[in-house]
Amino acid sequence: MARSPVEIIHRKRDGVALSPEEIALLVDGFTRGDIPEYQMSAFCMAVFFRGMTTEETRALTEAMLRSGEELDLSDVPGPKVDKHSTGGVGDKVSLALAPLAAALGLKVPMISGRGLGHTGGTLDKLEAIPGFKVDLPVERVRALLREVGACLVGQSARLVPADRKLYALRDVTATVESIPLITASIMSKKLSEGIDGLVLDVKVGEGAFMKSMADARALASSLVSIGRAMGKKVTALLTAMDEPLGLAVGNALEVVEAIELLRGGGPGDLRALTVELGAEMLVLGGLSRDLESARGAVVSAIADGRGLRKLEEIVRAQGGDPMAIRDPGRLPRAARSYLVPAPARGIVAAIDGEAVGLAAVALGAGRTRVEDRIDPAVGIEVQKKVGEEVERGEPLCRVHEGAGSESREAITARLTRAFRLSDRAPGKTPLVLERIS
Repeated sequence: MARSPVEIIHRKRDGVALSPEEIALLVDGFTRGDIPEYQMSAFCMAVFFRGMTTEETRALTEAMLRSGEELDLSDVPGPKVDKHSTGGVGDKVSLALAPLAAALGLKVPMISGRGLGHTGGTLDKLEAIPGFKVDLPVERVRALLREVGACLVGQSARLVPADRKLYALRDVTATVESIPLITASIMSKKLSEGIDGLVLDVKVGEGAFMKSMADARALASSLVSIGRAMGKKVTALLTAMDEPLGLAVGNALEVVEAIELLRGGGPGDLRALTVELGAEMLVLGGLSRDLESARGAVVSAIADGRGLRKLEEIVRAQGGDPMAIRDPGRLPRAARSYLVPAPARGIVAAIDGEAVGLAAVALGAGRTRVEDRIDPAVGIEVQKKVGEEVERGEPLCRVHEGAGSESREAITARLTRAFRLSDRAPGKTPLVLERIS
């Protein structure tokens, strides 16, 4: 066994499978601050290029899980089920799904992350709600699950601190897409929650980290196998992420769109995916006998307002302003906006989701460095989705800009290139591509 971080990094660089002890030495040292970021960055890059065996991935997951305490929910009655997305552009599903699942009787201890690369983060969206606190002590998390049924928080210093540090480091070292690192990050967070079951939304397409079905399937299989090996019920859906999900890309804008969904509106693709993931959660938690009846339950919780009321309850319980849910005009709003016109007449054949996500980052909705501050008000509203006709000069999207945003000319050029126009309608891609259970 290698005895120093340099030796361990050297072995992984050369493609040698590491022992659980070697992996634990790195994770423990990095968590304590004994191993500097530059060495952990080198390790992440070695893993990115050399990969990890299933045994190594499990050892990394367990080492990260052991870096903090696990949430003991044995005194919280009811099935504990969570959902996790691997990250997409405009993916605000969690904002509506957690309250819907809680309103239907599940306990949802959702530990989320911040934006990675071109994708937005649930915590950043939640912090667009005035006063909303994502950093809560473990005791408060337990209380919220008992009293409210759901909480949406980040990794605390006590829950998976290794992932909290590593997550931020991967974002700025171009190692986000590594399947072993993604698996260990997701599963260490989720296993620390004390859950019974987990539904995974594995994104695939231009707006996702996994661009191909083969890579997405490999990631989903890795996640499911690690979860099951550690005693959890796990189901994964592979879902399309070529164009942005819904219409809004940007933190406050996405909160507004989630509220619209809970009011019975919102874009059709966002609503359909929320219902599908909610149904999977209910079946996994044993509250519905099959997916058909579970879908009906989620639709009913939207129609009668239970989901919206539960979101208000969650916001209030976590220190946020519930009036911002009743009146989204209280959320941060950009002082200026402008339209990006279509350069020609045609049908929208494709939208490069990654390009749209990177444009949102350039506006200030995401980070290029760990220390970057996010502007919650900026973002992009898509005006034309794939398959829709557009006339020359008609808006493709509306841009909400802030003081620190990239120039209008640069953003307009980015977004114009992101929309591909054609004279014929594209084939219809299903939203849910595959189910692994």
